[in-house]
Amino acid sequence: MNLFLEMIGKVSNWLWGPPLLGLLVCGGVFLTIRLRFFHIRHAGYIFKQTFGRIFDKNTQGEGTVTAFQALTSAVACTVGAGNIVGVPAAIMFGGPGAVFWMWLIALVGMSLKYSEVVLAIKYRQKNEEGEYVGGPMYYMTKGLKMKWLAVIFALGLMIEVLPSTMVQANSLAGSASAVFNINPMITGIITLIIVGIVVIGGIKRIGSFTEKFVPLMALLYVGTAIIIVIINITEIPGVIAMIFSYAFQPIAAVGGFAGAGIAATIRWGFARGLYSNEAGLGTAPIAHATATTDHPVRQGFWGITEIFIDTIVICSATAFAILSTGIWTVEGALDNPSALTAMAFSDAIGSVGGMIVTVSLLLFVISTLIVLIYYGEKQAEFLFGLKFSKLMKYVYVLSIPIGAIGGAKVIWQFLDISLAIILIPNMIAVLLLSKEVVVLTKEFFSSEKFFLKDIERKSSTN
Repeated sequence: MNLFLEMIGKVSNWLWGPPLLGLLVCGGVFLTIRLRFFHIRHAGYIFKQTFGRIFDKNTQGEGTVTAFQALTSAVACTVGAGNIVGVPAAIMFGGPGAVFWMWLIALVGMSLKYSEVVLAIKYRQKNEEGEYVGGPMYYMTKGLKMKWLAVIFALGLMIEVLPSTMVQANSLAGSASAVFNINPMITGIITLIIVGIVVIGGIKRIGSFTEKFVPLMALLYVGTAIIIVIINITEIPGVIAMIFSYAFQPIAAVGGFAGAGIAATIRWGFARGLYSNEAGLGTAPIAHATATTDHPVRQGFWGITEIFIDTIVICSATAFAILSTGIWTVEGALDNPSALTAMAFSDAIGSVGGMIVTVSLLLFVISTLIVLIYYGEKQAEFLFGLKFSKLMKYVYVLSIPIGAIGGAKVIWQFLDISLAIILIPNMIAVLLLSKEVVVLTKEFFSSEKFFLKDIERKSSTN
């Protein structure tokens, strides 16, 4: 058994190296070029249509939740432990230059996430309860006419949610135990109650919860990171210089940092960006498919905004806090990269800083669990119907305390393999349907009903 699990580990490590990273990067570059860098050319307009309309209650079109609620639901799942513990790992193994490549892959990933969301809206449908459902399984079935590919994706994600839920719950319980000395089982039961109350209410309750919870959660963490940057403001020019200079040249060992070559810098930057924002994985489109919108492209803008929030804002906040405090160069930093964020916050503002990191981590994990379970439930609905999906919802919720105490660890070994099983079919579908995305994008930007109307309205108000 141990030999088998060791083999699984080696296979998953190889898969999540050059093969899958290459697929995501090449796919993102292909879509960025095919869409003619539209998200960069129209960046101002896109942000006005998203951030500029957060409080706009006069959204036109059909949907189950508001566009902002769909965004916060998707962000709730992408923003997680990786934003706090993954970024310092990228810096320790790839150097400060990894942050530059993280930013670059975020720009490429925006085209990928945008395409997924556009397709999710185009091919969504209503379920038996009158709610909109969509995502890769629907654009594979209705767009590609490949039901078998949709079944592979849905089955893979439905299964993947179980070990993923347990791992998240265990991370949550471990942090609560280390900082607050709370018994893991108690943490598991409390989390079960909180998550259960939200997810059992369905996407409308999830959307209502995340639209309030996610902004506060992000504000607590990013706001504290900004305070740290202000405290170390004299270091920022040097930090920016390091990020750009060491993106293109090796960096020598210094203090607790072992040094890094250019290849490692690029790999860790790409990996951190893609793993964090989940572009190409096919999960976020499931949340976005529920949004009220008048055109698939308009909701696609929120997919772009999602990556901006996750990678450009939250991951960068972590990176600047770590680099500006210099904590990455202290002796022993390489021994425990996951603790560097807490160390950086504590170094700048005392013990309260470490507490804020821990609380943020707890909040990030709870939000991830809520939306993760919704994703799994929707796969069960697609495969076996509404009644079975409700059963799976309870199975996922009940797995939280089991994961919290470290139960069923054997199935955790298959987490990365199951992620690969959903990523590959989704990337195949998005690339094969890229022509549809191009057509819809051209339609939106040339239509008197959408882009041209928005521009005309702006001109008339000036």
